[in-house]
Amino acid sequence: MVFSKRLRERVRSGEITCSVRFWLSARVKAGGRYPMEDGEIEVDSVELIGLPDVTPELARESGFLGVLDLLKVAKHGKGEKIYLVRFHFVPGG
Repeated sequence: MVFSKRLRERVRSGEITCSVRFWLSARVKAGGRYPMEDGEIEVDSVELIGLPDVTPELARESGFLGVLDLLKVAKHGKGEKIYLVRFHFVPGG
């Protein structure tokens, strides 16, 4: 999983533990580990959600100022399905 530069430190610190992704199909799975600088992202859950589920609270929890800020970053490419990915950062050794 790739995060925008402005979010990476907050992901590493554990402040951000979820991400909203627009994909054609799920690109990660629960229990999977994905490389990130200084460690890995371990996915706790992946849930298909709808646009009404992308609330201001969820946007802030994902590290954004609000829904529009999240959509500007997350909505790119051909992905039409919306996934809520919950995860935790595992520091590298």
